[in-house]
Amino acid sequence: MRVAIAGAGAVGRSIAGELLENGHEVLLVDKAPTAISVERVPLAEWLLADACEITSLDEAALQRCNVVIAATGDDKVNLVVSLLAKTEYGVPRVVARVNNPKNEWLFNEAWGVDVAVSTPRLMSALVEEAVSVGDLVRLLRFSHGDANLVELTLPEESALAGTQVGDVEWPEDTSLVTIIRGTRVLTPSREDSLEAGDELLFVAAPAREEQLEDLLSVRKEDAAG
Repeated sequence: MRVAIAGAGAVGRSIAGELLENGHEVLLVDKAPTAISVERVPLAEWLLADACEITSLDEAALQRCNVVIAATGDDKVNLVVSLLAKTEYGVPRVVARVNNPKNEWLFNEAWGVDVAVSTPRLMSALVEEAVSVGDLVRLLRFSHGDANLVELTLPEESALAGTQVGDVEWPEDTSLVTIIRGTRVLTPSREDSLEAGDELLFVAAPAREEQLEDLLSVRKEDAAG
């Protein structure tokens, strides 16, 4: 997979390193000469250019990219890069970094954004996840399909502990995509049983989040009664 990253700061370089380790082709684009640090990510391609300029994106051959990540520290730049990537080059997947949570409402399909990642929101979500069991935590918002990636740690007293995935009547417009159990990451099958302490990741419609949280948090005695 070929990935272009606009913004070669600490965030962009970190993403590039992870993607390269996973065998992907990565192009880092930045207009600041001081940001071009080839020695820090030597396996990536580098381009000194303004990612908001069509000529620069032509040079980057954005039409050959499977994913574009707008990872600069400027929300206006990230929105422009996202819009150009989607509308001018037809990039299938556009991921954009949101620096100011007040701007998060802009990062949607109208601006070409498929996934908006708000660092402050994600950090607060991870804090909530670390201290909350039984509470639904919203991690990411997907623009297409009006859906969120949400997480909930199954409480010890949940009525669903010990229940097979296929036997649960999940709310409409929700999908259990991953079970994190200790150090293991499981792709759930119908035969897998849920265990107390499992971190469950769902893609869910916002309107179903409360229903999903209620389902997973029902206590055994309440279910029995």
